[in-house]
Amino acid sequence: MTELSDVCYDDTPLIPGTDYRVHGPRPVPPVVTPPQTNCRQEPDSPPSDAIVLFDGGDLSEWKNVKGGEAAWKAENGCMEVVPKTGDIQSKKNFGDCQLHLEWAAPEEVKGKSQGRGNSGVFLMGLYEIQVLDCFENPTYPDGQTAAIYGQCPPLVNACRRPGEWQTYDILWEAPRFEGDKLQRPAYVTVLHNGIMVHHHKKLMGPTEHKKTTSYRPHPAEGPLQLQDHGDLVRYRNIWVRTHTGYDGGN
Repeated sequence: MTELSDVCYDDTPLIPGTDYRVHGPRPVPPVVTPPQTNCRQEPDSPPSDAIVLFDGGDLSEWKNVKGGEAAWKAENGCMEVVPKTGDIQSKKNFGDCQLHLEWAAPEEVKGKSQGRGNSGVFLMGLYEIQVLDCFENPTYPDGQTAAIYGQCPPLVNACRRPGEWQTYDILWEAPRFEGDKLQRPAYVTVLHNGIMVHHHKKLMGPTEHKKTTSYRPHPAEGPLQLQDHGDLVRYRNIWVRTHTGYDGGN
């Protein structure tokens, strides 16, 4: 059986304000069994005001992060990572938004820890919510499924079995800058399979691997980015809602 010490780092810097090292040992989020609705069924329709980025058709809303066409595979109502073709990102940019997407790790289990069903959802191309198969698969807590990568583990592990469809519903508040000065950090709320795993959590900066982070000025909007980490992760039903201008009559 894999021990936590086998999959954690002990040579990384301390996360500011904590006693924990980046990707180091820390309390493991408890396992919670999510509702079993929609784990294999057809996805629900997006809201009427949603910007649809993928509805099971083609990849016309996406491009390779290095330029050119997105080289992932789109068939059978979903898109699938094609290893070694690179990350893809939306052609549209977003700031504050509500994001919905569904993903599935490969049904055939290969690898362990970070080598099993690994991908990622990068808000504004900089801030990663981890995608990983953590169903009975120990890994470092700040890198497990739905973690704010390298910063904060989820409150619970709400993973479904490999091959089953899972949902992320993300409420994103982008950071604010005035010139080179940070005016307000980014905040995120995440529901994984309908279960809240982050509530208005403050980010320390862009997510990083094996090191701490801090904010650096960037545009107010950025693309949604999906990671090619070499595993055959699938995605479907990706949509975004942005601020509509309605203020509730206030």
